[in-house]
Amino acid sequence: MSVHKGLSGKEKAAILLISLGPDLSSQVMKHLKEEDIDVLTLEIAGTRRVATETGEVVMREFTDMYMAQQYINEGGIDYAKVLLEKALGKDKAVDVLGRLTASLRVRPFDFARKAEPAQLLNFLESEAPQTIALVLSYLAPNQSGGILASLGPDLQVEVARRIASMEGTSPDVIKEIERILERRIVSVSGQDYTRTGGVGAIVDILNNVDRQTEKTILNALDVEAPELSEEIKKRMFLFEDIIYLDDRAVQRFVREVDMSRDLPLALKASSDDVKQKIFKNLSSRAVETLKESVDYLGPVRMRDVEEAQQRIVAIIRRLEDQGEIVVGRGGGDEIVV
Repeated sequence: MSVHKGLSGKEKAAILLISLGPDLSSQVMKHLKEEDIDVLTLEIAGTRRVATETGEVVMREFTDMYMAQQYINEGGIDYAKVLLEKALGKDKAVDVLGRLTASLRVRPFDFARKAEPAQLLNFLESEAPQTIALVLSYLAPNQSGGILASLGPDLQVEVARRIASMEGTSPDVIKEIERILERRIVSVSGQDYTRTGGVGAIVDILNNVDRQTEKTILNALDVEAPELSEEIKKRMFLFEDIIYLDDRAVQRFVREVDMSRDLPLALKASSDDVKQKIFKNLSSRAVETLKESVDYLGPVRMRDVEEAQQRIVAIIRRLEDQGEIVVGRGGGDEIVV
């Protein structure tokens, strides 16, 4: 029985990277998306042993698929079929091409998944509810959810109803709508827009004003645009900025932090400077325990690390609001009395 039949795609990918060795695998990882790296890291960590036969089968499958892809790029499916039959035999060639072409199939509106939600909303909100429903049904749920939430209340209900009741749609209709939408997006995205302003810009500005000015602006935004205010607050003070706190502030906030989970998680992907800043303000026994906790975690998802860091940042900002610690800013000398 063929070994690869019982393996999932991520299992094969993990086995391939293990078989390639650390030097080559690290080069491959550089070209992957962050979420794919997370999944593969966990899969590799959980793979205790790769049988020689399994490794050889996976490597051979990868080689066959790579060779088939090269042939397709050179001369198309028919050209690839002829060369693969000569190299692998008729049955093997059909199997390889079948698996490769299946993985190459593109879902409708694939181009739209790479577009900004605000850009898609701009094109879709003037369309008929049925058209909007069709496009949203093919997008990623988080992308569709963001667009749906931005529509007017009446249109939201109508689009949601149509998505729920949608059945089969003619391929010709899908292709026509896809063609029109893609043409509109390409025509706009091809224009040269200079980026000015945005959340990043206001964060940079607020990081360089005095505390009172910052509070005045954020308090007003809390009322007028609470979601925007929250987004700005999340980006005002970063976890890595802990290195700029004085020792007393570090000693104060670590007393509020979950030392068994949040701090080890947060330090898992932090810089050495941050680690040393925190270690410096803990007892030698606490440092030893913390280091053991970090090592004990093993591979973790970057999302979990970021959430832990954000919880710690929230504690630092709360302590600052209460006047218990001082976070220096660039809008003039900070006066401490």
